[in-house]
Amino acid sequence: MSRATPTSDTQPARRLPLAGVLRLGRPSDIWFKPALSVVVAVAPPNLTLLALGRLDLAMYAMAGALCALYAHNRPYAARARALAWVVLGMLGGLAAALVTASLTGSAVVLVTVGAVLAAVQKTLCDATRVGPPGNVVLTFISSAALFAPQTLGQVPGHLALAAGTGGWAWFVGMAPGLLRPHGPERRATAHALDAAAAHAATSGGGDAHAKARAAAAAAVQAAWQSLLSAGGRTTTRRALERLLVRAEVALAAPADTDPRRLRAWARDLRGTGPVPPVAERPAETAELLGVDAELAAPARPWWTRLGPLTPLALRTALGCALAGYASLALGVGRPYWALVTAASLYQANLTLTWTRGVQRVVGNLVGVLLFAAVAPLVHLGPAALVLCCLAFNFGAEALMSRNYWLGSVCVTPMALLITEFAGFQQPGQLIVERAVDTLVGALVGLAAAVAVTNRRAGDRVGHALTGVERAREHAARLLAEPDPAPGALEAARRGLSAALLELRGTVEAASGEWWQRALPHERVVRAEQSGHRTLAATVRRQGLHLDRHTDTTEGVRP
Repeated sequence: MSRATPTSDTQPARRLPLAGVLRLGRPSDIWFKPALSVVVAVAPPNLTLLALGRLDLAMYAMAGALCALYAHNRPYAARARALAWVVLGMLGGLAAALVTASLTGSAVVLVTVGAVLAAVQKTLCDATRVGPPGNVVLTFISSAALFAPQTLGQVPGHLALAAGTGGWAWFVGMAPGLLRPHGPERRATAHALDAAAAHAATSGGGDAHAKARAAAAAAVQAAWQSLLSAGGRTTTRRALERLLVRAEVALAAPADTDPRRLRAWARDLRGTGPVPPVAERPAETAELLGVDAELAAPARPWWTRLGPLTPLALRTALGCALAGYASLALGVGRPYWALVTAASLYQANLTLTWTRGVQRVVGNLVGVLLFAAVAPLVHLGPAALVLCCLAFNFGAEALMSRNYWLGSVCVTPMALLITEFAGFQQPGQLIVERAVDTLVGALVGLAAAVAVTNRRAGDRVGHALTGVERAREHAARLLAEPDPAPGALEAARRGLSAALLELRGTVEAASGEWWQRALPHERVVRAEQSGHRTLAATVRRQGLHLDRHTDTTEGVRP
C-alpha cells in the first residue's frame, strides 16, 4: 500500500490486469460437496422424466434441483433457512418469467424483464450474502424460462415441478448433517486456525505480511459468523469457540503464537474425531462472555446493506438489457445467453468485473469446443444426453473453485445441452450463437460497468475509517481503566477486529473502481497500524496470548 499522500481529487483510471487472471488456484476444501450434491439433486428428476418420455420438462425440474449448489459452507441450522429462501427465490423468479412469457412474445419486452430480474437477483444475493454461486444460477433459469414457449395454463404445473425438485434439493443439502452435525463449524474454525498460523509465520512487513493478515482476519471473522449462526451452543461448539479465541489472539499478537500448535489443532478438526480439548483459561472464560453478549444482541437486518449496492444494481440492469438488445439486433435466436453473460460479470468493483469477464470469455469459448467434441455422443439418444449433462454438472462444481474460467468450461456445454432437452438441434448453430452471445454479453456488460461509476465507494472508505478510529478509541479507554466491566474489553476487541476487516474490504473494493476519488491511503495505513497495536495491547492485558515456549503438544490429542 502506498504511503504517499494524494495530491489530487481524482486518481487516474487504472490499467486493467491480465497477469494471473487465468492462473489456477488450490481447490476448495469442500469442492466435492456441491459437485456431488448437484448430481444427487438433478439425477432422480431427470432420470424420471427420461423414463416418462418428458425430457421437455427437464428445465423446470433443474430449476429447483440446482438449489442444491447453495449454502454448503453454512452450519445446518443456518443452511436450512438459507436453502429455503433460495428455493423460494428461484420459484419467484421462475414464476415471473413464465407468466411474462405466457403474456407476450415481444423479445424486447422479454429482455427488459430479464434484465430487471437479473438486477433484483444480484442485489438480493449480495445483500443476503447467499453464495456461491450467487445470482448466476437464478438468472440463468429465469432468463431461459422467459424464452420458453408457455401458456398461462401450463405455469402452475411447471412451478409445481420446480417446487418439488427444490424440496428434494433442500433435503440433499441437509442430509450430511445426519452424519456430521458440526462439520461446517469445524471446517470454518480449522480454516481460521490455519490462516492465523500462516500470518504468525510471516515475518516483517511488506505485501506478503499484509495479505496474510487480511486473509487471517477474514477467516476468523467468517468462523465467528459460522459459530454464531449455528444455533444452540452445544459442548462441541463451545470447544470450537475456545479454539477460535486462540486463532483470534494469534491474529492480534502473532509474535506470541506458536504456528505449529494452531496447525495441529486444524488437522484434528478436519478429521472425524472429537474436537481437540483445550484447557479454558480464566481470561478465555471472560472472553467467551463477549460471545454470549453478541448472541443476545439483535442482528443487523440484511436490507440495511441495500443502499451501497445501488450502483451494482444499475450496472446489472443496464448491462443485461443492452447485451440482450445487442444480441437481438444481431439476429441471435437466444438473446438470454448474452444477458446471462453480462449478469455473471458484475463483482464488487470494475477491476474484479474485468477479471471475471476475461475468465468468462475464455471459459465459454473453450466450452463450446468441448460441446462440439461431445455432440456426436449426446445425439446417440436421450439417455446419453442426461448422463452427459450430469457429468458436466459435476465437473463444473469440481473445477469452479480452482478458477472461474475452468468451471465455465463445463458450465457452457451443460447450458447448451439443456436447450436440447426439448429436441436435438444443429450443433454448429448452437456453437456459433453461444460464441457470439458470449462476446456480445462480455463487451456490452463491461461497457455498462465503465459507464455506471461507483463514486460512493470513496465515501464508504471514509465511514469505515471513522468506524475504526471510534472502535480503537473505545478499546483504548477500556485499557486505561483499572477494572473494566466483565466482558467489556472482549467485546471492544471483537468490535475493533470487525471494524478493521470492514475497512480493509472497503478499501480493496474502492481501489478497483474506475475514476475513483483519490483514497486517503496515509490515513488508512495509520488507522490500521494503530488498530493492530491496540488489539495486541488488549490481548496482553487480558493474558490471552499463547506462549511460544510452552509445550507445543499441549491440548492436542495424540
